[in-house]
Amino acid sequence: MNARLLTVAFLSALGLAGCGNDDDDPIAAVRSVEFTETPAPATTDELARTYSKSVAKVTYDNGRVEEQPLTYNVLFSVKDPVAEVKGQKYPAGQLYNYRMEPLLDPMGNPVVAETPDANSLLKIDNKLFLVTHYEYDWILSDGAVAFTTPGWYTRMPMSMTLSEIAQAGDGKLTATKVRPIDFSGVNGIWIPCFGSQTPWNTHLGSEEDYDLIYNPLDSKNYGTTTAGLKAMRELYFKSEREANPYHYGIIPEVTVKADGSTSVVKHYAMGRGTWEQALVMPDGRTAYLGDDGAYVQMTLFVADQYGDLSAGTLYTAKWNQTGDQGGGRADLTWIRLGHGTDAEIGALANSLTFNDIFNAVAPSDGQCPTGYQRVRAGSATDECLALKPGMEKAAAFLETRRYTALLGGTTEWTKMEGMAINAKDKKLYMAMSRIETSMRSDPTEPADHIRLPENKAGATYTLELKAGIKDTQSNAINSDWVATSMSVEPKLLGKPIAADAFGNTADVNAIANTDNLFFSEKMRTLFIGEDSGMHVNNFVWAYNVDTQRLTRILSLTAGAESTGLQVVENLNGHAYIMSNAQHHGDFPSTINADLKKQLTPLIDKFDAPVGYIGGIPGL
Repeated sequence: MNARLLTVAFLSALGLAGCGNDDDDPIAAVRSVEFTETPAPATTDELARTYSKSVAKVTYDNGRVEEQPLTYNVLFSVKDPVAEVKGQKYPAGQLYNYRMEPLLDPMGNPVVAETPDANSLLKIDNKLFLVTHYEYDWILSDGAVAFTTPGWYTRMPMSMTLSEIAQAGDGKLTATKVRPIDFSGVNGIWIPCFGSQTPWNTHLGSEEDYDLIYNPLDSKNYGTTTAGLKAMRELYFKSEREANPYHYGIIPEVTVKADGSTSVVKHYAMGRGTWEQALVMPDGRTAYLGDDGAYVQMTLFVADQYGDLSAGTLYTAKWNQTGDQGGGRADLTWIRLGHGTDAEIGALANSLTFNDIFNAVAPSDGQCPTGYQRVRAGSATDECLALKPGMEKAAAFLETRRYTALLGGTTEWTKMEGMAINAKDKKLYMAMSRIETSMRSDPTEPADHIRLPENKAGATYTLELKAGIKDTQSNAINSDWVATSMSVEPKLLGKPIAADAFGNTADVNAIANTDNLFFSEKMRTLFIGEDSGMHVNNFVWAYNVDTQRLTRILSLTAGAESTGLQVVENLNGHAYIMSNAQHHGDFPSTINADLKKQLTPLIDKFDAPVGYIGGIPGL
C-alpha cells in the first residue's frame, strides 16, 4: 500500500478522516506526531494506579491538528483464570512443569508469576496473536517474597503465553483465548525477560541466565547456580532427569501459525549469556544481544542467511574510551569469536561441562600460574583460566563471556538492557540501566576498558551503525549494520538526586534506569520504559529524536516495573503501544514511610496487567 493510501486507511479507521472527501478535497499527509505531558503523580490515588493524561497530537501537511487522549487498557491480569490447558482453566501467570502440569507453592496453591514482560503482537494471516513472557516468580500465595522464602526455590522454571486477540472496529483489543506455550522440547525456559519481533514475523525471546552460570571459584554464585539447577530438576523435570546449565541462557524463537499452534527453537549459534534481548536489524541477518548483569559483554551475531538464525558468526565488542563525561563515549571494535550452527553447538551443550572446556584456578595475590589468564567475567570474582586444546568453539558459544575476556574483549558493562533500532538514521539505542560497579575505573581489574563516573540512574546509549567494517583481525564483517561508536544524548542520561519528600532518589522529570526500548520509525520517537528503584513510580517516556523533546506518557502503579514495550504502528488501521507492568507494590527502600503505609492497602501485589496504550492517531 502506498503512503497516501496507508494514511487514508489509518485515519478513516480512527475516525479522523473527513467525510465525503473527493479528489478536490484530498486527505493531507501526516507531518508529525507529538505527545503532551502526563505529570508525575502527586496524590495517593495517582501513585496507586497506572494511567495516562497525555494527548497524541497529529499535525498534517495542510496545518490541521487532530488530538486524541491516550488511555491505558488491560487485556488481562496474571491472576485472571483465562489460561487453558487440557480443558482446565488456570491463572494467566501460572507456571508449569515439562508435562504442562501446574506448579504449586508450599501452601498447595498455584505458583503465579506476577512478572509479565516482553510482548509481540503478531498478525498471522489476518489473525492477531500476542506472545507474552513471564520473567520470574515474585511472591507466593501468602505474600512472602518467593526467592527469599526459607525452604523454597530462589527461581522457578518460567513460561510464555500465546493469546488470541480480537480487534473491534474502534480499535479496542480483547484477549479471547490464552494458553501457555510448551517449552518441553527445548528443556524449558529460564527467566525470559525482554524480547523482539523479527522482520519475518516471529517472536524472539530471551533467557537471563545469571542463576545458572557455573563458577566453581565463586562460592556465592556457585551456590545460586546449584539452586537454579535444583529448581529445574525437581520442579520442571519432576526429578526424572538432571538439568544442564548449557541448555539455558540461549535465545529462543517462537513461530506462531494461523491455527494458533506454535513451534519453539533455541538458537545455540547466537551464544550464551544473561540475555535481556536479541534484536534483529532490518537486513534480517544482523542481530545485537544485550547481556544483563555486571561484568558482561556486548555481542554481535551475523547470520549466514536472511530469516535464519540457526547459523552464523559471533563477534564481541571492545570499548575504546574517548571521553568519560555525560555517560561516556567510545569507539567500538569487534573481535570474531567464531562461526557456529545450532546443531553443532547444541551437540556440544549436550556433551560438555565447564571442566571439559577450561582448567580453572583461583588467583594468588592477583596473579595466575603460568599458562593461565586472569579474567573477570560475569562476576566480581577473578578467575585464572586456561582453555583446553580444541575447545575454542565450545568456549565461544557456551562460555561466550569468558571467551570474550580471554580474547581481550570488554566484559565491564553493567545492566545492559533493552535495545531499539532507528533504521533511517542507522542508529541503535541501548539501555544501560545503571552505570556502576564494572563500568567504573578499577585498576585492579584484569582489564580496565570502561572508566566512567558512577551514575546509578543509568543512561540510554546511541550506537552509530556503518557498513564496510572489519574485525580486529582485518577480516570484513558481512553486515551493513555494525556499531562503530557509542555515546549518550543529554536528555537520555539519568539524574540522581537526594531523596525527595516521596522518596525518589532520581529526578522524576528525567528518565531513571532505562529498561525497555522501542523506536517508532513513523513517529520518529524512541519509547522508553523504566525499571527503577530510584523512582517510586516508574514511567513510560516518548523521546522525539528530531526535536529532542522528552515527554512522560504513562505513570505506573507505585513499585511496578514497566515491561512489554512494543509499538505497532498500523494494525488494521490502528496504532498501539503494548505495555505491561510487573511486581506492583515492590516499593524502593527509600520510599517515605507514611506514604508506604497509605499506599500498601491500595495496591494489589497479586495483580500485574498485560495491556496497551491506545488512542494514538494514525500515521
